[in-house]
Order: sequence, then C-alpha cells, then structure tokens
Amino acid sequence: MIYKSYLVEQNVNILKNDIILIYGENDGLKSDLKKKLRFNGIKTNIKNTNQEEILKNQDVFFEDLLNNSLFDEKKIYFIEQVNDKFLSLMQEIEKKVDGQKIYLFAQVLDKKSKLRNYMEKSKKIDVIPCYIDNEIALKNIIRERLKDFKELTPETVNIMLDHANLNRVSLNNELDKIETYFIDKKISLSSLLKLLNRNENLDITSLKDSAICGNKHKTNKLLNDTVIENDKIVYYINLLYQRLSKLNEILSLKNISLEKSIENIKPPIFWKDKSIVKEQAMKWSQKKINLMLKKIFDIEIVVKSNSNIQKDVLFKKLLVDICEFANA
Repeated sequence: MIYKSYLVEQNVNILKNDIILIYGENDGLKSDLKKKLRFNGIKTNIKNTNQEEILKNQDVFFEDLLNNSLFDEKKIYFIEQVNDKFLSLMQEIEKKVDGQKIYLFAQVLDKKSKLRNYMEKSKKIDVIPCYIDNEIALKNIIRERLKDFKELTPETVNIMLDHANLNRVSLNNELDKIETYFIDKKISLSSLLKLLNRNENLDITSLKDSAICGNKHKTNKLLNDTVIENDKIVYYINLLYQRLSKLNEILSLKNISLEKSIENIKPPIFWKDKSIVKEQAMKWSQKKINLMLKKIFDIEIVVKSNSNIQKDVLFKKLLVDICEFANA
C-alpha cells in the first residue's frame, strides 16, 4: 500500500505491514521518519545495515533474520542505499519475514524501477514516497516545532525558511539551535538574526548574487564593505558553486520558457530568489557555467590544500572573475 508521507509523520502506527519502502529525494523527511520509527515506544533490537553489506553476506543476514526466540526484543532492520539490485533478495525476505520490521531506504526510484513497481503492487509491503517539501510544508514544521514560543511571526518564520534554503535538514538544524537558545520560549527578532548570522549571510548572499549577475558597480562596492572571513572561504565557494549548478540545471530544461524552468526545478527555488535567479540565468550559458564550475572546483582544491595562501584575496579575485565572465 502506498502512503502519503505527511500521514505517516502524523502517526507511524498506520503502517500495517512488516516491510516498508521509503524512497525519494527528500533526505530530511526520510531522516525524520526514521527517528519516529526508531522511537515508537516499543522495546526493539535495531539493526543498521545497507544493501551492499547484505548482498555480500546474505547467509549471515538470513541467519540473523530467522534466529528468533520468545524472549528476544523485536528486531527492526534499517537497510540503506537500496536500489533495483535488491529485488530478488527482497522477494526472498518477503517469504521469510515473520514479525520483524524491515525498513528499506532508497534515493529516487523512477516509475520504471523494478523494485518500486514490485513493492507497490505487493499487499504485504507499505511504500512511502518522500518528495521535496514545498514552502507550506516547511512552514508547518516550523509552527509545529515552535508552537509554544511567543513572537513567532510571519517575518520570523520567513527568516528561518530563507536561511534554511528550503532544505528540511538545514531547517531542523536551525530549529534545534532556536529551541536551545531561546530558553524562555520568546523569540526576539534581533537575537534570531544574530543566532542565524543573518546579517553576515545577507552580505555574502548579496555579493554572490551581484557577481553572478555581472553587476560590476555593486560587486566592487560590496567587496569593499563585506567582511570576508578566511575560515569560511570554503563555505562561500560552495555557495557560488551551488548557485551556478542550479542555473545549469535550469538552462538544461529544453522546450520550455525560462520562467517555467525556474518554476519546475527541484528542489524548488525560494520565492524571494526567483527574480534574481531569472536575471542570472539570462547572463549565462551552459558552456560558460561549466567553465566557471571547473575554475571554482580548482580554487577550492587550492584553498583546502594550502594553509598559507591568502584565502580572502583568492575568493575576492574569483568574484571579480565571475562578474566579468557573466558579461563576456
């Protein structure tokens, strides 16, 4: 049976079968589901493994699976990195499982996947697709986690969401920090901005965006005004790499308008960033992007391998090169 992920999040006990496939691109959602399944109020013996390990040691796996006694704790298997190679073994497991819980975790399994098709058709298996969260889903997570906090306004919610870049893993890390920091459960906007390094991140984000847009005047001004911290250079470089990679994905979508490409891209682009992303996409071609991605990759290697180099100078030079390349 196929279940909606949000229903399972609300109540994991709706899963009735002993074998469950959890697949998709949303790693944060899969991680949250695993936590709920792991701590479900039942005393269990949890086994963490992966497809490769089981395929290499099938006899050991089945011996452990079938070795049960009345006095043993209930066995739960979390099997990671599953794909179509696991199908024949899955069919064998289905025949032999008896009270144990088997949770299979996979990345994206398309409609042609033999494993997905088999498990969706089986009456003995539950399937949970984990698609990328939209803004509404992530806002609901924030409101649910912080429901007892005061001063949780639309502005503070949007700040958290923007800082997490529509990523559930990042958002959960933010919420952990917020719950620990605001002991009195009263969120102060200024303290929140400080906690999330919002002002610093805004400067770096503006610098990144102006350079990729090819805005020489704004880029030069921000280079003079923005504090570039040497111990964060790799993080800054990754921001550039991620944005150019995203532009590459957008430009690779053929036969549809730029606006449609931006709307359809997964994971989705935060609504506040869509206009700047469109402006940047109009400045770049895939050929230019690929050349610049190689340059960024090479610079990252230099930064990581040479502790004596002036990293801030190298990063500023990279931004200038990107700005010039955008206008080439």
